[in-house]
Formats: sequence, C-alpha cells, structure tokens
Amino acid sequence: MLFEPRSGRLAAWGNALLAGLVSPDEAVSSIVGGDAVHRVAGLPGEPGPVGLTLALGRMRALGVTGLRIALPAPGHPLGLSGPPEFNARALEAGEAVVCAGAALGLVPEVTQAGPAGDVHVSVVWHCLPVREAPPADVPSLSEAERELAEALREATTALTRLDVAGSGPVADAALSAYRARAEAGREALAPGYPPRAVRVLALAQRVDLMVSLAHENGHGGAVAASEMAARAEVLRPVERVARRALVAAYNSAVEAREG
Repeated sequence: MLFEPRSGRLAAWGNALLAGLVSPDEAVSSIVGGDAVHRVAGLPGEPGPVGLTLALGRMRALGVTGLRIALPAPGHPLGLSGPPEFNARALEAGEAVVCAGAALGLVPEVTQAGPAGDVHVSVVWHCLPVREAPPADVPSLSEAERELAEALREATTALTRLDVAGSGPVADAALSAYRARAEAGREALAPGYPPRAVRVLALAQRVDLMVSLAHENGHGGAVAASEMAARAEVLRPVERVARRALVAAYNSAVEAREG
C-alpha cells in the first residue's frame, strides 16, 4: 500500500490552490516532492503533455472545483465511479485523482531511470473522462477514525499473539523514520483541511506502517501454514480500513465544501 500516495499530494495541494490558500509555485513544488518532474497528458484543449502549473490553471478553467483521490485494489474500487476504462487504468496504477465540477480523472504513470541512489522519477498524469457519480465505499472522517482505532487495537493484539507485529532492526529503523516524518510535520495535509482530517491521515499512516512491517518481516513465529493464513486474515481488513481512511482524509476538503 502507498504510505504517501502521489494522488494524495496532487489532491491536497491542488485543493489548496483551487481555494486560493497557496500559490501555484508552492502547490507544484509540494505535489512534485522528491520526483524530478510531473506533467499532464490528454487535458482537453491541450495538444500534448503540459506542466503542472499550466494543467492546474486549465483544470480550473474547465470548471474543476476540487480534487478527490481513489486508491483501488482488486475487488475494491475504492473512490472510483467509472467508467470501466478509467477504473481499469486506476486499478493498474493503484491510485487516481477524480475531479469535482468536471467529468475528468487523472491516473499517474511513473517512470524511473538511473542507478541505485540516483534514481530519476518522472510522472505523467493521464487525463481521462470519468462518470459523475458518488465515489465507491468512501467513509466519513468520523467513520474512518472509529474504524482505524478499532482495527489498530484488534490487529496489534492478534499480530502480537502470532509474533509478527514487527520487531528487530528493520522495524526499529522504519519506526524511527516515521517519528522523524511526524516531527517534521510532513504527514500533515495542505492548508484548508480540517484538523480531524490531519488526525485521520496520521493514524492511517501508522496503521499502514504496521501492516508493511508485518509483511516485510517474513513469517515471524507464524511457521505453520495455519498461522500464516491467520496472519493474512488479520492484515487484509486492516489494510482495507487504512486505505479507506486515507481516501476519506484526502477527500475531506471537497466533502466539506459540498456538504
């Protein structure tokens, strides 16, 4: 699962820009992050790929009033509303951005080049038509917060019993990196988001980290096939809840304006 989805950065800072809370330069810099470049292809009125600054301005002119994200997984079209062609592209990428106010969506294509330690990452957002309908399976912030708290408590207890909750040097390093990010405030959303959205996002990232550690640390004490199956059974709903919460947090700026 994505700890900090590119669709989330685009939606959060795009929403802040559309609301007049940040400058175009600040929005684009925050969206690109550590990548080399982002461009948008297939935008109505543009014959070829364009930079983010021009693309965001064009989207506003096309009637876009806000940006939502989708984080679909096989069997779970989270945040999508169709048509099938767009859903398939979003599922392949694992994420997408859906525009409010215009029937458009954006799916990222990520390209990496260069040796280890000096990887050049470029992103092309493919603009495609979408169906204007309520997104699938997106909870409210209050629902997401409650679900996350319950999932974190239940999963921690179950994974500890199975000896796969995450321990050792790899887990310690990951937890240290998470704490450093939290202290730097990098997990916070862009201006214009409600405080509850920031809390939900931070909790979803914690849950995501726990799931990732449980996956990456091998089988731990779960040697028997039955124990391995039990671990997978514990992680599956937790991962689903975390993805739902991430979508709810990133989409809350649009939901607040439309509610």
